[in-house]
Amino acid sequence: MNDLLAGLGIALVLEGLLWAAAPHTARRAVEEIATFSTGRIQICAVAAVALGVFVVWLARG
Repeated sequence: MNDLLAGLGIALVLEGLLWAAAPHTARRAVEEIATFSTGRIQICAVAAVALGVFVVWLARG
């Protein structure tokens, strides 16, 4: 449970850093993503999940 909370905390820090450091760029990215088709968003999301699982697998051994 501690690892899950730590992971969520790190995700929030990284998300917050993006919006704090480059709010205009983040807003443009969200506007660009809003134009994507649902299928493309789903593919990107599945790829992000797979990459996240791979990174956790590497980190945890």
